[in-house]
Amino acid sequence: MLEKIREGSQGLTAKIILGLVILSFALAGIGSYLGQTTEKPVAVVNGQKISQTTFARAYENERSRLEQQFGEYFNQIASDPTYMARVREGVIDRLVQQELQTQLANELGLRISDEAIKEEIRTLPYFNIGGQFSNDRYLQVIRQMNFQPDTFRNYLRTEMTRSQLVTAVAASDFALPNEMVTISQLQTQVRDLDYVLLTADQVSKDITVTEQEISDYYTLNQSQFLSQEQVSVEYVELNAETLPVVKAVTDDEILALYNDNKAQYVEPERRRVAHILVDLGDDEAASEAKAQDLLAKLKAGADFAQLVQSDSSDIVSAENGGDLDWIDRDMMDPAFEEAAFSLAAKGDISDVVKSEFGFHIIKLTDLQAEQIKTLDMVKDELTARLEQDHKTEHFYELQTRLAELAFEVADSLSEAATAVEQEVKSTALFSRFDAPAPLNDAKVLDAAFSVELLEDKVNSELIELGNEHVVVLRVKEHKPAATKALAEVSDQIKAVLVKQKANEVNATRGDELYAKLSSGTSLADLAAEQSLQVEQARDIKRNAYNLVAGLAKDVFQMAHPVDKPVVNRITLANGDVALVSLLAVKNAPVTELDARTKESINAEQINRNYLVFVDALKQQAEVKAAAVEAVTE
Repeated sequence: MLEKIREGSQGLTAKIILGLVILSFALAGIGSYLGQTTEKPVAVVNGQKISQTTFARAYENERSRLEQQFGEYFNQIASDPTYMARVREGVIDRLVQQELQTQLANELGLRISDEAIKEEIRTLPYFNIGGQFSNDRYLQVIRQMNFQPDTFRNYLRTEMTRSQLVTAVAASDFALPNEMVTISQLQTQVRDLDYVLLTADQVSKDITVTEQEISDYYTLNQSQFLSQEQVSVEYVELNAETLPVVKAVTDDEILALYNDNKAQYVEPERRRVAHILVDLGDDEAASEAKAQDLLAKLKAGADFAQLVQSDSSDIVSAENGGDLDWIDRDMMDPAFEEAAFSLAAKGDISDVVKSEFGFHIIKLTDLQAEQIKTLDMVKDELTARLEQDHKTEHFYELQTRLAELAFEVADSLSEAATAVEQEVKSTALFSRFDAPAPLNDAKVLDAAFSVELLEDKVNSELIELGNEHVVVLRVKEHKPAATKALAEVSDQIKAVLVKQKANEVNATRGDELYAKLSSGTSLADLAAEQSLQVEQARDIKRNAYNLVAGLAKDVFQMAHPVDKPVVNRITLANGDVALVSLLAVKNAPVTELDARTKESINAEQINRNYLVFVDALKQQAEVKAAAVEAVTE
């Protein structure tokens, strides 16, 4: 199995899994992975804690995904505490699954080498500019994700190790031909149905909620209304990029820099050549004689391109008249290179030249003499470079002054800001999860929420944000995590209670109407009696998006109608109730499955079986779930 794991970790599947993980975290941020916390964990998996902070970040990521999926309807869905509780449970379950995978990978001794980490970083497209790895882009992206290079490598190592396990298990699974046919028929099956919806909006106008009910809900569910710990800060930022030029660049400096780097401004001589190659073969003398004969023909006026086509052993270049494109020094065999660079003018032909590949006749088709960029040509470039050097030098002078004064005058940033010619900037209150730039850095957040700055009211140490980019801060205001006042959340609670009562009314109403359906009343008659709208859905697929969310899944679990429609009562994720009349089930004819369909079916089979594998890990593990602190909505 270890052999398969090692092989699988290099495959396309592993790259895709890892890429998706990196992209999703890059878009949402991963600050919660960077520090320890004393909070009560949301779960303990075989003794390993999953922190509230880790959960909060994963939960926010899931909220963002749901907002994108449901759009304007998300606020309505999110007002249902039952639904959001299921979302929270799903997030915890995924975190537990990830931890179990990591533990099993460690138990199996899976390990990603430092070299593999470096190679993976270089190949990830998020760090590339123009198809090439950019170290500046790499540092920029990981800092946006609240990472430093070492912590990002550790994170990547964990994800790649887990990916090894996922890939290996997936690679060991497959679907049999008859299973693929059956699955294909089920996937392509369509169904016809009529349905009516019993929604909260239909009954909510008749529902009342008393102040006492709101107060009681608040008392029993205060953990849902916790506000996150917040701070507002003052800070002084110093960035070499934004510093003014305080020292003019002199002509002597420009000249000295030009002379020191003259080699950078020399474009060496290049030649473009074509050749006729005669392989050494078994009889070297005969091969040389053939080459000499070809040379004689050329000197007698034969066409070079025609001889290439008829006699050159280099089949690839022969298609282009023997062209080898542009060559520089130290690119070719020494004897070949010496002959090529000794040709004086375009069209000149060399004598027969022997290399390890055979005998060559070389023709010079173009040449580019050595070119040197003059001082005037690169003066602007050198000036900008020297200005940046001056800025950097000035930055480090100011940085030293900033650090000294921020420490000596620890109860204010004013003197330090004046000394480095910067302003003291202020922020509004923010939490660890919504800090403004450039303070959304793990080191800055650790300092801002540290006991020292909160209690002692002193300036922080110098915090490095990047190359020649630092910040010093102090806490201006601190707002501890606390339960929101009842008045602040009263409307929110009322909406929840109205939704709950509406769902209860609809649940009872749904039971009563379903009983009538089951006794033989048609859905059309029932709808007319209750002033409801009958919705018709024809040729609905399993992944139908033109039905209300979640309805298709339950519809495809209903029995096939024989002599009459099959009816069902379905409670949707948002608490609404659907009364369904399934009219027909239509199977597509069996056809030969193409390669793409087989691959898709096999992938689904692998996914299902992998979930069974993960569930088996959970059954064998010791998992303790704890209360989840409410996430501020």
